[in-house]
Amino acid sequence: MPSLTDRRIGFLFLIFVAALGAGLLRAGWLGAVRAPALKRAAATQQVQTIDLPAPRGTITDRRGNVLAVSESASDVSATPYIVRDPLRAAQQLAPLLDVSEQDLLRRLNTRSGFVYLARRLPAASANKVRRLGLDGIALTPSSLRTYPRGWLASQVLGSSSEEPGGGTGLEYGEDKVLRGQDGVRRIVNDALGQPISIKDQTPTVPGRDLQLTIDSDLQDKVESVLEGVGRTYTPRGATAIVMNPQTSEILALANWPRVDANDPGGAPGYANQNRAVGFTFEPGSTFKAFTVAGALEDGTATPEKTYYLPIQLQVADRVLNDSHPRGEETSSVSRILAESSNIGAVRIALDMGARRFSQWVDRFGFGRRTGVALPGEEIGLVPTYDDYSGSSIANLPIGQGQAVTPLQMMAAYSAIANGGILRPPRIVESVGGVRAPQDPGRRVISEQTSAEVREMLRGVLAAGGTAAEAEIPGYDLAGKTGTANKVDADTGEYSRERYIASFVGFAPASDPRLLVSVVVDEPQGSIYGGQVAAPAFQKIAAWALPYLGVRPN
Repeated sequence: MPSLTDRRIGFLFLIFVAALGAGLLRAGWLGAVRAPALKRAAATQQVQTIDLPAPRGTITDRRGNVLAVSESASDVSATPYIVRDPLRAAQQLAPLLDVSEQDLLRRLNTRSGFVYLARRLPAASANKVRRLGLDGIALTPSSLRTYPRGWLASQVLGSSSEEPGGGTGLEYGEDKVLRGQDGVRRIVNDALGQPISIKDQTPTVPGRDLQLTIDSDLQDKVESVLEGVGRTYTPRGATAIVMNPQTSEILALANWPRVDANDPGGAPGYANQNRAVGFTFEPGSTFKAFTVAGALEDGTATPEKTYYLPIQLQVADRVLNDSHPRGEETSSVSRILAESSNIGAVRIALDMGARRFSQWVDRFGFGRRTGVALPGEEIGLVPTYDDYSGSSIANLPIGQGQAVTPLQMMAAYSAIANGGILRPPRIVESVGGVRAPQDPGRRVISEQTSAEVREMLRGVLAAGGTAAEAEIPGYDLAGKTGTANKVDADTGEYSRERYIASFVGFAPASDPRLLVSVVVDEPQGSIYGGQVAAPAFQKIAAWALPYLGVRPN
């Protein structure tokens, strides 16, 4: 009979034989069934095919100053099973990647064969990671979009996106130009995850550069002036535009509140809006210039023609008053525009007729996009003649009952300033070194009408006008103030607390080379365009005229 020791040895032998058999069966199954899948997994860990993002085109101002540029960067990834000491790696990488140790450790302990630790790491930090020489940590080329001037023109430039068609501002609108064509790189790694062969299968094609019509120094000045408006009147928002009315080039386009282009998420969402094209408002009295221009062109009015102005004027179901108290009087068309009489402007429009007035609104480009190369442009809200009520002719000619964008107003005022030609505003000067095509525009009013309206608008800044304080010594100025109630969204009625203050002006009045508009949304403390917006115009124009080489009279 076998001893107890022999029985134990026999039992252990049986266990050994069973384990050996199971191992052989497992090896056979792996070799016959799982071998192809395991080979593919090994190849995946040894060979990588990565996309090489093409550098985006550089955006510059009209003088070549860089506003947006792509810098070399790296994406940092890990092959977790190769990382020898995840805790130590996390401690070393955390300060370089600006990621917490806990987050890095969680990623490094994952069972995934590949995980990103950081995207678009600046070159200086990437070099420090590379010098650590950590097994299982890899860096692949990427690019980082930066905005060297930070806050400057941030709502115009917008932000880029990795995905085609993403982003905001010009980065979005001109994405096809700026993006370029990504390349493809094949990397073969050794068992430790270190590259032993790198080959570019498809080269990258950089995006094309974009040169803007904006002047950085002038843009900076305009933003500074708007900052002062923001401090003084704490409005909901404000925008200012500077153009050359002869060429329709946008020389500056500023929004307040300002936004850091390198950190757009740090500002409230509404601040990122380009209000020049995305904000609509009732223009108020600044619209009266187009009412008068249409009447002059049609011959129903002349600068010297006089109108009887009662204290009140009833049109259909609306009773109209002027904003400042006065008695009954007779006033010329020139004086009506200079003193911004509501009753006078409506009487001029009544002589013209509602149908003809609606045609002039359309001819000046209201109710459709200007054609500027900026995304997010609103068309505004302009009723057609078929939608007019009996009292429409009592509010539309004075800039009520319709919504426009600041840039629509600038385009229309350019036609008054330049001799009667309406052109799309231009903000792109060249693409890839090739000058962007220029739209010749179309004639809206005659040179004579343009000159007559310009002369009338000089009266706004003369003694007795609504912006007499906005003068600049040595220069003849012309312009128009606007003060408009906002509509209360809850009641549908005009608010007595929320207003839009605006001013549009140009210089020199006889041969304009500079056109400036300022629109302030819900200013506090004062509501009038002549008090809120006109002084901002004066500060911008007083700096810009000599800067642009426009000589005094």
